[in-house]
Amino acid sequence: MAGLIDLARRNWQIFNPSELPKVEKPLMFGILGAADIAPMALISPAKTHPDVKILAVAARNYDKAKAYAQKHGIPEVKASYQDIINDTQIDCVYIPLPNGLHYEWAIRALQAGKHVLLEKPSVNNTSEAEMLFRNPVLSGSQPPVLLEAAHYLFHPAWTQFMTYISPQDVASAKAVLWVPRWQFAADNIRYRYDLGGGALMDLGAYTASALFRIFGNVAEACEECDVQASSIDANCDRSFKARYRFPGGGHGEMEGDLKASLDRWSPNIHVTHRPVVISAKEAGVSLTEAQEAVRVRKIKFTTFVQPAFLHAIEIDDEFTIHAVADKKSVIKRWKKHQTVKCYSFHEAGIEQIGEPHWPTYRYQLEQFVNKVRGRETPQWVDHEASINTLRMIDMAYTAANLPLRPTSK
Repeated sequence: MAGLIDLARRNWQIFNPSELPKVEKPLMFGILGAADIAPMALISPAKTHPDVKILAVAARNYDKAKAYAQKHGIPEVKASYQDIINDTQIDCVYIPLPNGLHYEWAIRALQAGKHVLLEKPSVNNTSEAEMLFRNPVLSGSQPPVLLEAAHYLFHPAWTQFMTYISPQDVASAKAVLWVPRWQFAADNIRYRYDLGGGALMDLGAYTASALFRIFGNVAEACEECDVQASSIDANCDRSFKARYRFPGGGHGEMEGDLKASLDRWSPNIHVTHRPVVISAKEAGVSLTEAQEAVRVRKIKFTTFVQPAFLHAIEIDDEFTIHAVADKKSVIKRWKKHQTVKCYSFHEAGIEQIGEPHWPTYRYQLEQFVNKVRGRETPQWVDHEASINTLRMIDMAYTAANLPLRPTSK
């Protein structure tokens, strides 16, 4: 019963955050586009951050931007995206535009000295990612901050999950992410090739970045990728199934569907480690010099994309003890299962700010502000990691015989 009460309380607080008073000079944010994701990704988290204020929004349609500002309590409406960038009061720019517009407006904002929180996927392809994240504007003693908003990586549950992963020992991993078929209309921008659409671009940005971190490296190749094209644009994938080969011989799989059936609802990760020799202390037994213990670990992370709502990390270990001289002779075999949940860093035994009801976006905003303010950032998505995510997506498109999303001119 207590667990159900905590679940209800936590989820109510996620959608009904208590607004905190602001510091004397908070970071001022401008939003490019009246995007559906912005209320959850920035506007709501900003209410509970004392050092963040949303100052202005701009959209292609001024009336739409005005209605959006009134709905979400945004003080100013600008006539254009460029007006946001030109405003000297604005410190940071949030870019939730269609993927195909990310590169242009991120570059414009960075060149104007604005810090940029850029929705994922960061850009359209690897070439654009290299041009953006290795741009000279990001070098120097005090460059502007640029962060790809891979928000799930900032939640304590992901940090806890990774403590059970030994990247060098991972034999296989699979990441799946589904979106119910009613979520996006057939003419949604996710199905427009010219705007960087496709399921791999949208859902694959999560699954590819997860595999990259689990294996601790970018894949060597995408061995196969099966896609189902959208009904609007044959160059845009509605769903995908990809298989990668990683350095060391490990294999990773990822699946995603923008029109999934209702029985596919939970975004999960499954990881299997190779058999590894462990110490007597790790095995929890006493060993003679002629014996050794071996462990095979399997992990399932349920709801890895939005763990704040409800998640579970299940660890299944199988142990064997055998003679060093005869590894086939099993002296003892046993199993251990544990389920872990982690909604705050305190629960993970880490001294770091956070509340159980903070969604992934709030944890992400905390670190973005820390980086801008020159403070320590325990969780971060570095620029090379963002490039490698696009590299793996491009591998999948190539294996599927689909063109890469177009490079900006």
